[in-house]
Amino acid sequence: MSRLGRIAAETTAAWRAFTRRRTAVFFTFFFPVIIILIFGALVGTEPAGGGLFAEPAGYYIAGYLAVVVLFTPLSRVGSEVARHRDGNRFEKLATTPLTRAEWLLAQTLVNVAVIGLASVLILALVLVVTDATFAFSPLVVPYLAFAVALFCGFGAILGRVADSQDGVVAASNGVALPLLFLSETFVTVEMLPSWFVPLMDLSPLTYFARGIRAATYRPTGELPPVGGTGLVGADPYLNLLVLALLSVGFFAVGAYALPRTD
Repeated sequence: MSRLGRIAAETTAAWRAFTRRRTAVFFTFFFPVIIILIFGALVGTEPAGGGLFAEPAGYYIAGYLAVVVLFTPLSRVGSEVARHRDGNRFEKLATTPLTRAEWLLAQTLVNVAVIGLASVLILALVLVVTDATFAFSPLVVPYLAFAVALFCGFGAILGRVADSQDGVVAASNGVALPLLFLSETFVTVEMLPSWFVPLMDLSPLTYFARGIRAATYRPTGELPPVGGTGLVGADPYLNLLVLALLSVGFFAVGAYALPRTD
């Protein structure tokens, strides 16, 4: 079987394994919906009020997308690695031509498809329940794909380090929650102490949120901003380049971290 055939076969198997877990499917789509309903519809935004959610509703679309891009790959791939390890399934895969990188790529493709569907649902819901505006850009697609690949690689690392599936869940939440609120998603730079702002550049999610916002957020219909904070400012192409490079690195490390059985 060719490499493309192996990846396609493993991708199909991974997709079927995901859809058979109805609880996982439900919460993959339900969790971001709850976040939007609570913070977007119930809490709402107060552009003139200061504090949290003081920006227009469209500002936070990047944050809503970051929720599903971050949590889903970390927990799903990490749990899948732990499940395979506990069930000695990597030993079985070692008897096939499928490589560790091909296995992780198949998992990544499934996550890209799932998160792509979830992102469409998120955007539709945000536009329905809030007064947010969203200027679609073709850059959204590679942003989603690279971010998912990055956190799939990160999830593989967590799956290798954690000693059980419960450990993966705890580790993924411990990593995801700080990243979610300290990566220019829901908490603006102005709300953080000045000494912490440079540290935001250490978060891969910062480049995702900053780039998505720069490419799609038009508070008054103007062109995307080119200034902003951080190493690469708010330029959507530079943020995408950094995210792509980080994705390659995290994917490579994640593939290497998968249990060796050969």
